[in-house]
Amino acid sequence: MSSVLVVYSGGLDSYTLLNKAMKKFDRIEAITFNYGQKHNKEIEYAKSNCAELNIKHEVVNLDLENILAGSALVGNIDIPEGNYDKEKMKQTIVPNRNMIMISVAASLVIKNNIEYLWYAAHSGDHEIYPDCRPEFIDKITAVLEICDYHKINFEAPFQNLSKSEIVSIGLSMGLDYSKTWTCYEGKEKPCGKCSACLERALSFEANNTEDPLNVVSN
Repeated sequence: MSSVLVVYSGGLDSYTLLNKAMKKFDRIEAITFNYGQKHNKEIEYAKSNCAELNIKHEVVNLDLENILAGSALVGNIDIPEGNYDKEKMKQTIVPNRNMIMISVAASLVIKNNIEYLWYAAHSGDHEIYPDCRPEFIDKITAVLEICDYHKINFEAPFQNLSKSEIVSIGLSMGLDYSKTWTCYEGKEKPCGKCSACLERALSFEANNTEDPLNVVSN
């Protein structure tokens, strides 16, 4: 029986990956992390979707807010607005976040005797986030193959795709993207101004489709 653990934030990319996994694997589990992010609303989306899909779901609380507080996603720094400007967007880097989460996820893979570990880094993340780059993925893949007697097959299936291409895949699968949260602000509705909101809106526009959350690109 084929099996996979998906690192699932509750966002658009990992929601698409989760549903892609359901078409490929016999057994699917998901893991979500609470690391003190302002946009922790995404966790509620992750819980709801996993319950609806009947997927075994682990939510892990990482008490790392003091360590990660230098990021706008965790600390008191304002979320930058506007499109992806490299220097401005560096404020949203959460130091070493993916390595921490992948390491914890790997432990669950070993514990539950799972074959594959998937996470949803995509090509739009490469320039800004060091732990989404192909070089990082290659190195962490090699490490996970030898970190335990249980070999972990680590994959990032979307690493060469843009967000608009991911949306295209999801739309072809009939996914309901109103069940995802993207905004970096943890408010009742998406702000429509942060880079995450704008990138999401542009991805739907590229597919000639309206975003069900009505995030508007300015």
